[in-house]
Amino acid sequence: MQNEQPTNQQSHQQINSAPRAARIGIVVTSDRASAGIYQDLGGPAIRDTMRAYLRSPWTDVYRLINDDQATIESTLRSLCDEEHCDLIVTTGGTGPAARDVTPEATTAVCQKMMPGFGELMRATSLQYVPTAILSRQTAGIRGQSLIINLPGKPKSIRECLDAVFPAVPYCLDLIGAAYLETHDDVIKAFRPKTK
Repeated sequence: MQNEQPTNQQSHQQINSAPRAARIGIVVTSDRASAGIYQDLGGPAIRDTMRAYLRSPWTDVYRLINDDQATIESTLRSLCDEEHCDLIVTTGGTGPAARDVTPEATTAVCQKMMPGFGELMRATSLQYVPTAILSRQTAGIRGQSLIINLPGKPKSIRECLDAVFPAVPYCLDLIGAAYLETHDDVIKAFRPKTK
């Protein structure tokens, strides 16, 4: 059930008390990493990026799963509805291969899609590799959770997050999620000024 929406750029918990720790879901979709064939590098890359970005308190909820649409959908629903994650960041499964189904799973569980995230991530990645047009990252909202799909390579994860993260804290404000504060010298969150 959704809480009343904030009336300004700060959520109710920020106005009425100290900010609660945000819950950030980290989902790695990889058949080989989940089978132990190779080490997951994407999850640690996301965690390190969040540590660099955020000065407000947060905890992560980590999941390493295979590239199966039903499994991804179930994991995303659980992180939103049971774990109450404010932000969920996935890595892997965004290409054109048959087993790349993370965007389909994300679309299936979200009530609102946020295509601007994917558009900006692809535009950013195109500055580095022409194959960025093959990436199908997207983002969407389920309840009070924002889900963002990222590519699988650690370098690309940081490049894409650097591009879109300035808009993430305000998006979370608008859906009644946790209030995020960033280290402005690393990445500056954009919030419209109040009149």
